[in-house]
Amino acid sequence: MAEARDLLGRLPTAGPTRGANRRKVLLAVAIKSGTQADIAHRTLLSQATVSAAVRELAMAGLVPNAKERGKVGLSRVNDVGVGVHLGFNHTTVVARRLDADFEQVTSRVGSGGLSRGWRRALPEVKQMIDEAIAGTGQQRSDLFSLGIAVPRMISPRTGDFTPPILPPWRPGDDPAGDLGSWLGVRAIMDNDANLGALAERTYGTQEHAETVVYVKASTGIGAGIIVHNNMLRGHRGMAGEIGHVTVDPEGAVCQCGGRGCLETLIGADALIAQVRAVPAMSGMATPDTLEQVIAAANARDAVCMRVIHDAGRRLGQSLAQLCNLINPDLVAIGGQLAQCQLLLEGCAESLRRFALPGAVDESFGFTLAPSELGTLAEAQGALILGLRQQETAPSGT
Repeated sequence: MAEARDLLGRLPTAGPTRGANRRKVLLAVAIKSGTQADIAHRTLLSQATVSAAVRELAMAGLVPNAKERGKVGLSRVNDVGVGVHLGFNHTTVVARRLDADFEQVTSRVGSGGLSRGWRRALPEVKQMIDEAIAGTGQQRSDLFSLGIAVPRMISPRTGDFTPPILPPWRPGDDPAGDLGSWLGVRAIMDNDANLGALAERTYGTQEHAETVVYVKASTGIGAGIIVHNNMLRGHRGMAGEIGHVTVDPEGAVCQCGGRGCLETLIGADALIAQVRAVPAMSGMATPDTLEQVIAAANARDAVCMRVIHDAGRRLGQSLAQLCNLINPDLVAIGGQLAQCQLLLEGCAESLRRFALPGAVDESFGFTLAPSELGTLAEAQGALILGLRQQETAPSGT
């Protein structure tokens, strides 16, 4: 049985173009099977180059011999890709044997999250990774790649946290280094909203959309932006920090040091506080978590419905400005709050009111929708990130 890692170890990351192109095509197929035209679109290679690479990979036994217009996927391999989402209140791990379809992931979800600190969370994360890999029928030694999604800004130049390092992280925390050393692979991490956008653009139905915005609305608020196949990270990885856009100059102080940030109005703590301020008017018990607020809103609790609908309207006001600036094809809403339709309804109201009509006109192709990948979006994006970084990994890794 051919193994992807064996061939990659022999293929250059740069230098001889032919080998580098084969490497790029192999990883693109590992991320998602598709026609040669699809692969050319995702790799930005010519269809002739992709066709030649596919023929060579077939000769190596890594892809089946296929007709020119048929879908290209990996032959049976043992290699496993893993994606980890380290959220504030939840941890999600997905694992997939690389010859399997992207939907055929084994997932594990933990309720601990990073709110307790990275050192305390680390043992559970390791256990979840082991369980997810075992769920694919493979072993830890079959791990091929590891990507990590984190709810903070990551420098595109160093791969480390961009200062200031905000809670739940502390100076010295190094999830990529810790997990990579334990597993014996080169791990890589990025902002979770960025990776949600990457997964939505890759695995959603709008793969060919020119500009995609993915909004993660949970404990915090962030946005990932993809333009022309490229992730918009910014000079220091701060692009898309919509949660820290000032919407009320006289508002509450945010943990970033700003005042009146969007996150202070529609982040989890703010929504819980709003509901708790009027317990006598609500038929539910005083909520302690965002999940409880969402569940009550979905059960038609009047206070929680109002709070989440208003949160959607606030979010929509900020997104309207973003739509006016970059004119996206798709705005996908992910995170916990996307589990309540009222958030999207409020968001749509404000987009219609505050955005340029042409920027949010569905008749011209604009779409506002919940994430197609649901709660696995960020972890799926992390899995893609781990595979993509193999394009530049040193030979033999």
